[in-house]
Amino acid sequence: MTDTPIDKAARATPRRVARVIKGVSDRTIAWIFVAPTIFLLLAINIFPLIWTINLSLTNYRANRVNREVDYIGLRNYERILTDTDIWLSMQATAHFLVWTIVLQVLIGFTLAWLINRKFKGNDLWTTIIVLPMMLSPAVVGNFWTFLYQPQIGLFNYVVSFFSGVDPSSFEMLGSVTLAPWSIVIVDTWMWTPFVMLICLAGLRSIPDYIYEAAEIDRASKWRQFWTITVPMVLPFLMLAVLFRGIENFKMFDLVVQLTGGGPGSITELASINLKREAFEKWRTGYSSAFAIILFVTVFGLASIYVKALNKVKER
Repeated sequence: MTDTPIDKAARATPRRVARVIKGVSDRTIAWIFVAPTIFLLLAINIFPLIWTINLSLTNYRANRVNREVDYIGLRNYERILTDTDIWLSMQATAHFLVWTIVLQVLIGFTLAWLINRKFKGNDLWTTIIVLPMMLSPAVVGNFWTFLYQPQIGLFNYVVSFFSGVDPSSFEMLGSVTLAPWSIVIVDTWMWTPFVMLICLAGLRSIPDYIYEAAEIDRASKWRQFWTITVPMVLPFLMLAVLFRGIENFKMFDLVVQLTGGGPGSITELASINLKREAFEKWRTGYSSAFAIILFVTVFGLASIYVKALNKVKER
């Protein structure tokens, strides 16, 4: 049976490709495949950053397109650093950041330590604990808004049961004192399972023979915990703190659902303040400078923290 021209061309195609590829290094071939993705990521990330920096040096307002734009240098940055509202929002962010991380690390590590101890129903309880982090922040916000209702909210009745206070006499979301803590409680409830999973991975990575050697040396459980468990889980704990710190620094949707930044501006985090400056007051240049300051702050703190994390891993 004679070959058709199509069959001959099909057999010749791999040979042509081989001749083209022959002599090209593996590194060059890898760059040929990776380069389009790299250029796309640079276009998506670098261009908006450069454009934001450019806007931060102007008095541009997005609601006044026909207005002449003037370059004012670093004046926006100077105004931000002396703006009391900005510093109040940063203070609210710091309060939220510190307390959520502290509570999530303590509760998450405790839950991981308990679950790591094999018991009946271990898998079922793990699944139940992990459920909150699977929900959307919008769903969580609406759910807890209902729980915080003074008249019908279950949370107030639980608190009144233990404290003896009338549940209708206080309102979590409407109180200047309680509103920041109401957000801390919700975020802790939602994201503690994430910290727990990371800690659980760290606990289960510890070889059993280390504990067996410690028992042979007659080390107490308390000493084993502080000399074996904590040091070996510490890198995992620090990694969880890094992830939650970055996420909570830019927290937006959950706070908007619960308090909207109120009452007053007591729960107005930096991200909410940035949104109001950009899309309510339309101070585009000013908000761009604020965004750059937040970016530099997060990037700088994360870089310092990663160096500390690497030093802990090298021990």
